[in-house]
Amino acid sequence: MNFATAKKPVGTGLATLSISIGGMTCASCVGRVEKALAALPGVEQASVNLGSEKAEIVFDPKAVAADRLVRAITEAGYAARLREVELALSGMTCASCAGRIEKALAGAPGVVSATVNLASERARLSLVDGQAVTAAIGAIENAGFGARRVDDEAGSAGDATAKADAAEARRVAIGLMLCAPLVLPMLAMPFGEHWMLPGWIQLLLATPVQFWLGARFYVASWRAVKAGAGNMDLLVAIGTSAAYFLSLYMLLTQGGGHHEPDYYFEASAVIISLVLLGKLLETRAKRRAADAVRALSALRPNTATVRREGGDETLPLADVRVGDMVVVRPGERLAVDGSIFEGESEIDESMVTGESLPVRRAEGDRVVGGSINGSGALLVETTAIGAETTLARIARLVEGAQASKAPIQRLVDKVAAVFVPIVVVFAAATLATWWALTGDTEHAIIIAVSVLVIACPCALGLATPTALMAGTGAAASAGVLIRDAEMLERATTIRAIAFDKTGTLTLGRPTLARFETLDGEDDALLSIVAAIQSEGEHPLARAVVEAARERGLEVPRARSVRAVPGRGIEGEVDGARIAVGSARFMADLGLSLGAFSEKAIAEAARGRSVSFVARMGDAPRLVGLASFADAPRPSAREAVALLEGAGIRTVMLTGDNEAAARAVAGEVGVSEVRAEVAPEDKARIVGELRARHGMVAMVGDGVNDAPALAAADLGIAMGSGTDVAMEAAGVTLMRSDPLAVVDALDIARRTHAKIRQNLFWAFIYNTLGIPIAAMGLLDPIVAGAAMAFSSVSVVANALLLRRWRPASGNRGGDS
Repeated sequence: MNFATAKKPVGTGLATLSISIGGMTCASCVGRVEKALAALPGVEQASVNLGSEKAEIVFDPKAVAADRLVRAITEAGYAARLREVELALSGMTCASCAGRIEKALAGAPGVVSATVNLASERARLSLVDGQAVTAAIGAIENAGFGARRVDDEAGSAGDATAKADAAEARRVAIGLMLCAPLVLPMLAMPFGEHWMLPGWIQLLLATPVQFWLGARFYVASWRAVKAGAGNMDLLVAIGTSAAYFLSLYMLLTQGGGHHEPDYYFEASAVIISLVLLGKLLETRAKRRAADAVRALSALRPNTATVRREGGDETLPLADVRVGDMVVVRPGERLAVDGSIFEGESEIDESMVTGESLPVRRAEGDRVVGGSINGSGALLVETTAIGAETTLARIARLVEGAQASKAPIQRLVDKVAAVFVPIVVVFAAATLATWWALTGDTEHAIIIAVSVLVIACPCALGLATPTALMAGTGAAASAGVLIRDAEMLERATTIRAIAFDKTGTLTLGRPTLARFETLDGEDDALLSIVAAIQSEGEHPLARAVVEAARERGLEVPRARSVRAVPGRGIEGEVDGARIAVGSARFMADLGLSLGAFSEKAIAEAARGRSVSFVARMGDAPRLVGLASFADAPRPSAREAVALLEGAGIRTVMLTGDNEAAARAVAGEVGVSEVRAEVAPEDKARIVGELRARHGMVAMVGDGVNDAPALAAADLGIAMGSGTDVAMEAAGVTLMRSDPLAVVDALDIARRTHAKIRQNLFWAFIYNTLGIPIAAMGLLDPIVAGAAMAFSSVSVVANALLLRRWRPASGNRGGDS
């Protein structure tokens, strides 16, 4: 699934574009591409990820076009992968229409070129790889024309990848077969057998490996040299060429006799074959690291059954529009995001939220595209399509996280930028030293070859991004979405976590447990309070409205309703001014609790939230009391215990009074309570916690949590919450389960540990391997094998993160 990377603009007029790049082999390549892109006017930021082979570019579309970005990558010596897409157009009447469409497409994000054919009513686009067609279609529609997709983008891309893999595997197999006759006689020599082939036959076997299979190394090396840089390809090209041409020289000058010299054709051929084998394994492993996004992509059906006036019609998903009624039969996968218009069923949302048990959904409930319907038939009103669906947003978030750079990667990039030139100089110095000491030119060259081919900038470049891809992918599979590498690193240093009470530690579905009035006219006052609360969005307001509905009360219309954040709400019903809210709100209005004081204390002691009802006017007075029960989430106590056991201080923030707050805190086990907290005070309290404990995370799900989420070192938004909360958060939990907080911190810690492990071994490998090779203790073939193994081992180590299982993995969650 590919969606336009027109993500949240970093600044006014800026856009973000993701470009897939071919030809990068090591971290120095990353630096070259970033440098080339950053030099363009209008480019604000360029971040290249070796693991995903993508560049994330923040730029001003008015200052620099997508084709200029592609050209910069090409000029740096790499290939920007483009995808050809065909659109069927409608509404064109003349040649000027074609010109208008081409002009509109020229300004669409990611469109490198576009040609429109009036006769066939088709548009042929060259798009940046990873760029959705959605933006192009939107540009055409904004110009006043219609457009729809002709081919199946995902299928063709998958076929192309499979064909490329098969072709590469064939090339590697040919290389290994050509190498076998060169290597097997060497293996027999320790046993007294001398089967070495004549030099001319060795030349015939090694030449196609060197210049056919190895052509890519020469091409990539030449591009690197022209760009004034070096990469892994340059090391391989120089090293294998030295071994090959040394052997050729020996063959021409010393060969043909009864005692032929020891050639090194097998060294050059085997090194190239092993490096290609390593790259093949590495590519497949990297693709597995990105499986999470592909798995999400595969969840979306290609068609949907839409109910129209003439009956049900099966349409391509691209033709479904917001507001369409989609029929979902038992056992089918939902094609769109929407709300249930008719029917009820058990929905399996495990692939989207990580919850293992199906969730009951009925009329009015939201459902997510990609989930699987149970035994009930549903009619779903479409609320989101294309790039706006939950699946698309998740995919963008995961891809963004995988493309981001951990802070430590910046140091690696600096090292990689000078690594290859230093290795080349060191190899030359090694050759000169050995030649000066021994006078043996042949031996000196072979030792220098070992130095060149064992040096592996690839392992350094892959250490961080592959672990990041595997870790964020595993997290996404469990319903934990990490925004970027910086947030992942912060999650490993959290020392205190502040939980908003309602909706995070509790179910967030409060019910009206008690309602009483001074005059005994409970239903009459409840209908008035419901009229005012129907204008509010607070969970307690919804509980009052639901209670009035269950009692069958007629709810009048309220006027002049005004919410007082953190306090309550007031409005006018049938000429009477009514205020509903907390004890603090009543105090602000100059009212004492009077006869309700003892009852309020008793309700609070049971962990219930208490609100009061006052009739305003010439003689304001309290006329009613309401208490609400909101049960703790089943996993809250276990989650808090796990966090406390890990040395993380847990704090609960709530607007409830002290007694009610402490009752809930006692049930879930948090160590600190902050009661009667107004929304605007949450951010301040986060700052206080940071001063006392260190790095602070904030967990919330509501609009009023957004400032605190942004103020915290790590904001964690519950997936059942609002878009505002998720926008402010560094981590989004797709299911409302406190154990998912534990999962987020756990996978972050494990991923960060993998990054450190990979970097450690990559640095150790190079710092030990190069000196050992320089001392003449490594055969070039062994050095080449070690080089290939180093990259594969780094990726394989990162892939171990795919075996991670969340603490909440065997439960259905609380949503």
